[in-house]
Amino acid sequence: MSHRWNNKILNLGLSILLIIVWIVPITFAQEHMGKGRVNGIVVDDKGQPLEGALILCESLRHKTKLEGHSDKKGNFAVLGLGTGPWKITASKQGYASSSVDMNIRQLRRNPPVTFTLQKMKESQALMSDEESYQLFDQGNLLIKEEKYDEALAVFEEFLIKYPEIYQVHLNIGTCYLKKGEMTKAEESFKLVLDKTLENHGDYKNDPPASLRAFTGLGEIYLRKEDFETSQKYFAQALEISPEDEVAAYNVGEVFFSNLRIDEAIRYFELAVQIKKDWPKPYLKLGYAYLNKGDYNKALEYFNKFVEIDPESPQVPTVKNIIATIEKMKK
Repeated sequence: MSHRWNNKILNLGLSILLIIVWIVPITFAQEHMGKGRVNGIVVDDKGQPLEGALILCESLRHKTKLEGHSDKKGNFAVLGLGTGPWKITASKQGYASSSVDMNIRQLRRNPPVTFTLQKMKESQALMSDEESYQLFDQGNLLIKEEKYDEALAVFEEFLIKYPEIYQVHLNIGTCYLKKGEMTKAEESFKLVLDKTLENHGDYKNDPPASLRAFTGLGEIYLRKEDFETSQKYFAQALEISPEDEVAAYNVGEVFFSNLRIDEAIRYFELAVQIKKDWPKPYLKLGYAYLNKGDYNKALEYFNKFVEIDPESPQVPTVKNIIATIEKMKK
């Protein structure tokens, strides 16, 4: 009896040991969990409840994360928090997130939390929305590929989500301009100018958008061969950013591509005056004067281009042009 009794005690001891071995890991894994509860409300900056806000509870001692969502009235509750410090964060797309650190207790009621989420500006919301940002880039890529109808569809889809980002109408206007639909292009560029005044009070307070809009309008009227109106819009573009060599260069490019060589020269030379060590306008001036048959001026600017940017991949071509002109002059 004694021997069998001892065996029973031994077997019971082994069983208890096995139970302990299995229980210990679970106890350690869940020691930061508990019966703690955090609740509260999520509202916008006008005090209106926000439905569907994500509530993320992160233990500051362990790697535990618990989640919940606000209901139609903005109320939320998350259960299962262990005793100790936790970080509670409320977030919702289109709003700046808000966080609070709390020392959670299990045996007492934890104080409710009120989260007030500030609505982001449209541009901030866009930057935080990777999917829409990629959509915008896709539209620009389609423009480069000359797939204007597809690009328009992408930008229209983008506007459904971000109707207040009026600058996208610059891209839409560009598509219509490339398609030759001048009326729609003009409407898009003028809409940007109207929105700029509405939002900023002055064209100069949003120079990139205003500059592109006026330049687009200038190109429209250049294609219509209404040179007086075209010149007026280009002048307004440069008034917004008179020290912008890129703006002057771009206007020169528009004139050059429409074979308005004298006007192109004027703006390329303006770009040179603003930034004397920028090689691109020197190259264009070389081609512009070559087009006019002024070989001395063409040589002057081609040589200056090679001097400033000797590593440019265009240098071999330019050197061949220089050699040809010099032979013609002999």
